[in-house]
Amino acid sequence: MKKTYLSFLLLFVGAVLFMSAGKKPVTLFLVGDSTMADNLELDATAERGWGQLLPSYQTGNVVIANFSGAKESTKSVLLEGTWKEVINRLHRKDIVFIELGHNDEQSLDVQHYTTVDVYEDNLMTMVKEAQKKGAKVVLLTPVARRYFLDSVAYPRHGAYPEAVRRVAKRMEVPVIDLTAKSEAWLVEVGEDASAPYYAEDNVNLTEDGALLVGRMAVEDLQKKEFKFMKGLFAIPDSVEVRYTTPVQR
Repeated sequence: MKKTYLSFLLLFVGAVLFMSAGKKPVTLFLVGDSTMADNLELDATAERGWGQLLPSYQTGNVVIANFSGAKESTKSVLLEGTWKEVINRLHRKDIVFIELGHNDEQSLDVQHYTTVDVYEDNLMTMVKEAQKKGAKVVLLTPVARRYFLDSVAYPRHGAYPEAVRRVAKRMEVPVIDLTAKSEAWLVEVGEDASAPYYAEDNVNLTEDGALLVGRMAVEDLQKKEFKFMKGLFAIPDSVEVRYTTPVQR
């Protein structure tokens, strides 16, 4: 009897381990602008997107597919095919991070600019379409611009971060408030100490800056509203810098 029970137990444990090992990974789709994007010219520029460094915090069975790009806005990703490509690849239980806003704000850039109202409408469209595919959506406010006047940090995103918060509340999706986190950090560390974390344009990030912003995002992923991402990312005692594998498009 004991032998039969032991054999059954070993078979059960083996089956669980087999299913766990062969479990299909969840895909995390990143849709954002250059502050989140993969920069493929590593030797030509110090700029790095924080999504590009996100594997440095990866602990679980997840594939990161970074569809972010320079100059992208909600308008451009919807009109120029990026969002459609993401939707076509989405499967049930996949996750989508949307962090746009830097270029929606640019009133002189007709190709990318949107009013705050249109920005909200575009975000809601994206949330609805992703949810229709059975995916989980996380909205993110844009990373703060590094702007100091007389050594005092000032916010530079206007009404757009609050628009993201409104959409998240209305659509009942979680939000990672990178604007608030990065603005508070700029105030805390000051003008000189923050300089190495930003590129020369004071918008894009260096590798250190990308790791910092990634850490800010991962800190929020430990909250209860992100239970669908449990075990996928964590902050280690010592960070091993890792980059994403660029998406084949």
